[in-house]
Parts: sequence; C-alpha cells; structure tokens
Amino acid sequence: MQLWYTRCPLPTASSIAIERGLLEAEFGPSGIGVQSLNASTSMAVREAHYDHGQSGLFRQGGNIPPLWSRARGADTVVVATNWIDEYQAVVSLPGSGVERPADLRGKRLGVPRRVNEPVDYWRAMCLRGFFGALEVAGIAPADVEFVDLSVDEKQIAAGGESQRGTLWRGGARARRQSREALALIRGEVDAIYTAGAPGAQLSAFMSARTVIDLGSAPRREARTNNQVPTVLTVDGALARGRPEIVARYLATLLRAARWARDHSAETLAIVGGDVGATPEWVTAAYGPEVHRQLDLDLDPRSIDAVERQKGFLLEQGFLAADFAIDEWIDPRPLALARDMLDEPSGD
Repeated sequence: MQLWYTRCPLPTASSIAIERGLLEAEFGPSGIGVQSLNASTSMAVREAHYDHGQSGLFRQGGNIPPLWSRARGADTVVVATNWIDEYQAVVSLPGSGVERPADLRGKRLGVPRRVNEPVDYWRAMCLRGFFGALEVAGIAPADVEFVDLSVDEKQIAAGGESQRGTLWRGGARARRQSREALALIRGEVDAIYTAGAPGAQLSAFMSARTVIDLGSAPRREARTNNQVPTVLTVDGALARGRPEIVARYLATLLRAARWARDHSAETLAIVGGDVGATPEWVTAAYGPEVHRQLDLDLDPRSIDAVERQKGFLLEQGFLAADFAIDEWIDPRPLALARDMLDEPSGD
C-alpha cells in the first residue's frame, strides 16, 4: 500500500509529523509506504494538492481547493479541521487617504488573477477579504472597483523534489503578492488584501496602513477565509475501505500536536520552514501560542465556517456545483484515532 501526503505552507500538525519523520515511523514497520507529493517529478501528481487526484492522499491546508475539487466530483472526505487565527488585513499606503473601511467607497481594490492555476484560490481569498471589509463598512461591492491583476507564475513549480520539503519554492512563495504590492506602490490600485506570515512581512516592508484588521475581528465569520479554518481531507476510497489506516494517520498527527505543545521553539522553526518566515514573523502572524493550537477536531463552528465559505465560492462562480457539507464529513476516523490514544473527543 502507498499513502501520499501534502500540506499547505501554514501551521499544521502535518508539518510537525512530516518533519519529525513520524509518518514513516508509524507505517514503515507495517510495509506501508508514505510519500510526499513534493517528492514526485510529475506535475500531475504535484497538483493533486489542488484536485486531490492521487489515490491514497491526505491533504491538510486551506479549504478552498478541497471545496473546489469536491464540487468537481473528487471522491474525498473531510476527517478533521483546525482553527488558527492568522494575520489578515486590507492595507493601503500612507498618504493614500484610505485609512478605514469607510474610505474604500469608490476605491480601486487589487485582485490577482492567476491565469495558469487549476483553481485560483488566492483570488478567492482576496475577494473574501474585501467583501468582509466592505460588509463592515456598509459598502456594496458595486460601489468599489475591483482591478484584475494578471499573474502568469504558477505557485507549485517543477523541481526541488523532497520527501519532507514543501511544494512552495522560496522564490515563488516570496513573489506570491509581488504583482499586488507593485500595483499598490505604482498607484494602480488603492488597497490590497494580505494574510499570513508573508502578508505581515509585506505590510511591514511597505509601511502599509491597516485599513481593517480582519484577523482579529470579533466575529468568527469575519475571520473566515481559505486558511481559517484549515481542513484535512483524505481519499474517499481509502476512508471507506481502510478506516483503520486513516485513523492511524490521524493518531500520528495528534501525537505531533501533543509534542508541539511542549516544544515551542522547535515547532516555530518547523512552521517557519513551511511558511518561509523566522519565528518572529510566525508568532506575529499566528500568535505566541501557535504551538499549542495544532490539535485536530471537527468543531461545529469550523464546519459552519466551511459551509459559509462554500456559499461564497458558489456566489462568486468558483465552484462547479453545490454539494452537502454534512455528507462530505466523516467523523469516524478521528474518533477512532482518539480511542487509539485514549483521548477525550473534545467535540
């Protein structure tokens, strides 16, 4: 049997388990192979991170690609979620006159359009962030100008194959918002959305003014986006046919999260390697307690957030079809994993 794994460049229990070799230690003695999508030279295999097209795949990360692939008919199930609030903001440049949400009325908002991606999740993220800011200000989307910013570069590139490394190469990761930042600096747009450790660094680099801090908004609905909450999806055939394998995988991630709680410095270093940031920026983006927040759950509030995200993506034309969220979720593997570790359910 061959299992595959992938994770987004975010704080995840998967990152800890992968970097510490816990998955190989769990499955190797049973003769089960565990392989990273990033170890493959095939772009079709690597882009299973988006379309979940690789059998035996576990994916932990942002919720937009899994929603997109499920809407296209991918046989997947959600077996866990995780909620870590992150830096999210709509920002402008000093002296622009855009200082608070109400100032966005009539302004140009930069929205990237990645023309070579199978799913333009970053465009969807930016739109969701802007819509949240406009809602706070009581401004209709029709009362602003969304400016398309074309980006040719793919986020998942060829090369740099590694069993434990991330799919996101350093250069491409650093350039994730270069088109938007340059448009802001050149005066082509009045505000952009940014998020995560790279976003916090970008805002500091530009001395940007925070128009609205979405990451610390009181309402969870305002903080919901692609990376909040994350979801862990697995190949549906594997979940149905070998639920004990899925439970063992989840139990390994639960052990990784438990280890992280007691090893803050090591955890920050591992997460920093994935997100491309020093520990200082990891804590700036995800909070000083991020090492204590990697546990897995199926919190109803997170499921509700994914439902709302699905509704937004449908309204904006990112999804091919609707589907029932409750039919997408399988709570049994996580419950079995907790039984393996003799942990309370926590749900």
